[in-house]
Amino acid sequence: MGKTASRKAFGEALSELGDKYKNVVCLDADLSKSTMSILFKNKFPDRFFEMGIQEANMIGAATGMSFSGKIPFICSFAAFLTGRFDQIRISIAYANANVKLIGTHCGVGIGEDGYSQMGLEDLSIMRTLPNMVVLQPADAKETKEMVEWSINHVGPVYLRLTRQGLKDMNMDKFERPGIFPEVKKGQKVAFMACGGVLEYALEAAHNIAKEGKIDPAVFNANCLNPIDNAFMSMLANNFDEFIVFEDHTINGGTGGMIAEWMSENANRPKRVRRYGIRNIFGESGTPEDLYKFHGFTAPDIEKFAKKYLL
Repeated sequence: MGKTASRKAFGEALSELGDKYKNVVCLDADLSKSTMSILFKNKFPDRFFEMGIQEANMIGAATGMSFSGKIPFICSFAAFLTGRFDQIRISIAYANANVKLIGTHCGVGIGEDGYSQMGLEDLSIMRTLPNMVVLQPADAKETKEMVEWSINHVGPVYLRLTRQGLKDMNMDKFERPGIFPEVKKGQKVAFMACGGVLEYALEAAHNIAKEGKIDPAVFNANCLNPIDNAFMSMLANNFDEFIVFEDHTINGGTGGMIAEWMSENANRPKRVRRYGIRNIFGESGTPEDLYKFHGFTAPDIEKFAKKYLL
């Protein structure tokens, strides 16, 4: 079975849902062929707005549309969109505007375009904002479900999407944020992975389990905000060790969120190890070579986990 990029699944979902939700509009910053908002543009040209290379202006326009009863989806590369943090902070989050932010081309998985195009800090930035729901789907099906959930949620949502294809993870339907889908059952140790790294963390967990000493559970850490305290408490009560894998800086990302919660709220503080981009800039290369360089392949993840767990 082939893999589908979550950006493509987003474009398909929005164009499919356009008939059902007549007040949905889409704005893009001269990247519609890359963000795949072009699929909505082709079907609903009167509800699509090409803003040019002006993300800040796009944010302001979308905010105005939201207060006029529309549900705007604003699209750009994650690096470019979150680079307009001041406008997002005041116009969207502070105003609690009903705007959906689509940040594509996240992580080193985008490949040859290099660091200037890579969203490596976007989760750290967006999770600091009150009112902002922060989601990262792990496959095409979950992406489409999150798009429709976002339409029905009143308030701002940030959706982090990949350029590279994602394997179908066969998860239950996405119902609400804060509950991480369990993609592999296990004991004592939980791998928390997201986006493009999830399939490799799952493969590594299966390989480790075959050896019979440790049987890691694997969860799809698909949401950074809001945090579901009851669900996090369940994790803390059922597992002793957590390792978080993400194609994002380890500073303030998914690993940071889980480490913060576990250190402050668990009945007994739990060890959380963060595994991601370690305080360096990205570089250019094929997606495969960059995943090898940064240690996101299954053998690399397996080696790291065994170092601490065996």
